[in-house]
Amino acid sequence: MIYFVPEAHERYAALGLPAPAGYFASRAAALGPVGPGPVVATFFNFSPDLVARVFPAAWERATPAAVLAARRDAADAALTRALGDAVRSPEVAEAAELARHAAESATARPEGRPLSAAHAALPWPDQPHLVLWQAQTVLREFRGDGHVAALVLAGLTGLEALVLHAASGEVPVRFLRRTRGWTGEQWADAAERLRGRGLVEGDEPTLTDRGRAQRAWLEAATDRLATPAYEVLVAEGCARLTELTRPLSRAVVDAGLLDVDNAVPRRA
Repeated sequence: MIYFVPEAHERYAALGLPAPAGYFASRAAALGPVGPGPVVATFFNFSPDLVARVFPAAWERATPAAVLAARRDAADAALTRALGDAVRSPEVAEAAELARHAAESATARPEGRPLSAAHAALPWPDQPHLVLWQAQTVLREFRGDGHVAALVLAGLTGLEALVLHAASGEVPVRFLRRTRGWTGEQWADAAERLRGRGLVEGDEPTLTDRGRAQRAWLEAATDRLATPAYEVLVAEGCARLTELTRPLSRAVVDAGLLDVDNAVPRRA
C-alpha cells in the first residue's frame, strides 16, 4: 500500500521528490545512494530511461536515510487512517511478531535476494503496526527477488514479463503502461516477440495455452522460492498469521489504500 497512498506522495514531495522519483527512491533507499543500474536490475520491469531520469539526481535532493524515514512516517499515517483503533490491537501485535519471525528467518537465505536483504538490514521500529508493515516489506521483496529469478530463468525480459502479465487480464493494462515508462513501440515489439514464442496471440495480446502454462510455471516457481521464509512458522503459524491479517487486509482495501488510480504518474 505504501506505493499508492497519498501520505507517501506528500512526504516525498516535501523532500523535493515528486512522482515518480519518490517511489523509486523510497524502494531503492535501503540499497544506499545507488545509480540507475542496480535499480533497473532489481526492480526488473521499469524502462531504463525512466529510471535514469530519477537517479542519481534523487540523491542530490534527499538522502536515503531521509527518504526511509519519510516512508515509515507515511506508513504510520496511512495504516492509522485505515485501521483506526485496531492499529493498537493485540491482534496486530501478534501478527507483527509472527511476520517478523518469518522475515528474520528469510535473512538466512540472502543469496540472490538484494532488495530483501537490504530491507532486512534496516532497524526495526517499535510500534507493532510498523513492525508488521516492515516485516511484510521484507517478505514482499523476498518473494519479488525470487520472482525475478524465475523470470530470468524463463528467458523473459522485464518488458516481456509486463506484456505477458497484461495479457493475463489480471492487472489493468493502463496501469502497467502508465507506471513502467515504456513507449508504445517498445511495448508492441515485446508483444511481437511473445507472439513469436507462442505465448500470446491477437492484436490486443491475450495468453495462449502455452502462455497460460508459462504463467502457471512462473507463479509456482515464485511460490516455491518464497517458501523458506515461512517454514519457521510451520503450518499452524502460517494459518494464524493469515487469520490475523485477513481483516487488516480488508480494511486496507476498503480504505482505498491499494487504489491503482493513486499510483505514481509516468512522468515527473
